[in-house]
Amino acid sequence: MACNDCKSSIFKRKLGRCKTCMWQLAILSLIAWPLWWSLYVGTPYIVESIALLFFCISFTGLLLLHLILLGYRSLTHKI
Repeated sequence: MACNDCKSSIFKRKLGRCKTCMWQLAILSLIAWPLWWSLYVGTPYIVESIALLFFCISFTGLLLLHLILLGYRSLTHKI
């Protein structure tokens, strides 16, 4: 990418632009949430449940950040 915004930091280069990251995060979220729900919804205080829940929230949060920035860039035509 040749624009000045993309050269400033890695987050500006990738967030909202990397389709591979978005697909990977979507697939990981679709796998992790049902897995947590089926295995650990009854025991949310054990270590395995907390670790899987942390990963679920991380995957989904990063995906949402990607999608928010994609929407912002598409509205402001900075794609």
